Amino acid sequence: MLLHSNILGSGRPLIILHGFLGMSDNWKTLGKRFAEHNFEVHLIDQRNHGRSYHDDTFNYEVMSADLEAYVKHHQLEASIVLGHSMGGKTAMLFACLNPDLVSKLIVADIAPRFYPTHHEAILEGLSSLDFDEIGSRSEADDFLANYVSDFGTRQFLLKNLYWIEKGKLGLRINLKILKAQVEEVGEALPKHLVFHKESLFLRGDRSEYISANDEPLIRLQFPNSKIETIEKAGHWLHAENPQAFFEEVLKFID
Repeated sequence: MLLHSNILGSGRPLIILHGFLGMSDNWKTLGKRFAEHNFEVHLIDQRNHGRSYHDDTFNYEVMSADLEAYVKHHQLEASIVLGHSMGGKTAMLFACLNPDLVSKLIVADIAPRFYPTHHEAILEGLSSLDFDEIGSRSEADDFLANYVSDFGTRQFLLKNLYWIEKGKLGLRINLKILKAQVEEVGEALPKHLVFHKESLFLRGDRSEYISANDEPLIRLQFPNSKIETIEKAGHWLHAENPQAFFEEVLKFID
């Protein structure tokens, strides 16, 4: 099965991978901007997310294989691959395993190391949404506020809402599998893997996902990499400071 994508523009291929519980639509605004600079932008839904297929197997090995199948199906050569958070881990593994298919790598606010599970409240809140009782986005937001206090995070999560049929809401994500296998999201990149081509790691100045302690590991596995900081941004740096994010990426890939 092939991953669902939204393809914008024409030119050099630029693949963008969303994070955990996200979807390609999160990147539509930035994707259009990159497309205006002569890039063929592939906004991809990873398995169990967005409009891509649901499957009981969920780990970075299969997500990397999904991307390899997608790239070969579309006959993309020397793609630039950009991934945020979970998508960054997928991008790292894919680049290491398929260096001939990748020209440059961009990783947004994630390091190659292991991360402990920290999505429990979010997953519990999403699992508790009762769509027999909840009939609107605002009602879902009010309910989810009991589990997730941050408004921006709730808006990000509620992008997964859609109308299954008239008057009946549902979630696009495969919540059952993502909840059962959430530990996979934090898995480290295998330590023996190295990607030698140009790589850019972007971190938010208000985020703790990439710290000074992570820099030696990044440089070990991505020896031709640089690490830049996006000001006034947390983990969702592309949404919190999209202009600075856009400029840093464009400077690197253009």
